[in-house]
Amino acid sequence: MVSLETPVCEFGKPAIDFTLPGIDGNDWTLEACRGPNGLLVMFICNHCPYVQAIRERLVRDTRELFDLGVHSVAIMSNDPALYKEDSFENMQAVAREFAFPFPYLLDESQAVARAYGAVCTPDFFGYNRSLELQYRGQLDASRKQAAAPDTRRDLFLAMRQAGATGQGPADQTAGMGCSIKWRDAVDAD
Repeated sequence: MVSLETPVCEFGKPAIDFTLPGIDGNDWTLEACRGPNGLLVMFICNHCPYVQAIRERLVRDTRELFDLGVHSVAIMSNDPALYKEDSFENMQAVAREFAFPFPYLLDESQAVARAYGAVCTPDFFGYNRSLELQYRGQLDASRKQAAAPDTRRDLFLAMRQAGATGQGPADQTAGMGCSIKWRDAVDAD
C-alpha cells in the first residue's frame, strides 16, 4: 500500500465546480452540496484501511457539522477496475451500511480529483461559506488506528471554526491515506 500525506492548506483557494452522479441516482453539483456556512469535500473510497478506520467518526462529525450549516460531500475517484470494492454498487452498499449523511459521488473520469489536487483517501478539503479553502488536514490523530475517546477532533473543530468565523485554524496537521488509484498508474497496491 502506498501511503501519502496531503499537501498543506492553500488558504482562500476557491472550490472547483463539478457535476457528478451520486449513489442515489441524482447528479450533484458543488452548489447543490454546499451548506449555508460551508462545505467539506472529502475524497474517500471503500477499500482503503485509513477510510475504513474512520467511517463511524466521519459520519458522527459530518452529522454534527450539518447541524452547524456546514454540509459535506464524499467523492470516490479510484479506478474500480483495480479495486472491485470501490465499484458503484459497493459504494451504495457501504453508504447504506454506515448511513452516510452526505451525498456519495462517483468521479469515474477522475477529473474532479485531479482538479482539486486530491492525492489520497481520505483527503479533506474544508471550505467556508464563500467556498474558500480553510482546512486540508487530518480527521484526527488516530490515522488508521482505533481512536481513544478523548482524541482531538481536528477536522470537526476546524470546520466548526470555519463555519462560524470564515477562517480555518492556522496550524493544521496533514492528513494521511492510501494513494488514489489513477487509471494510468502502474503502482497499484
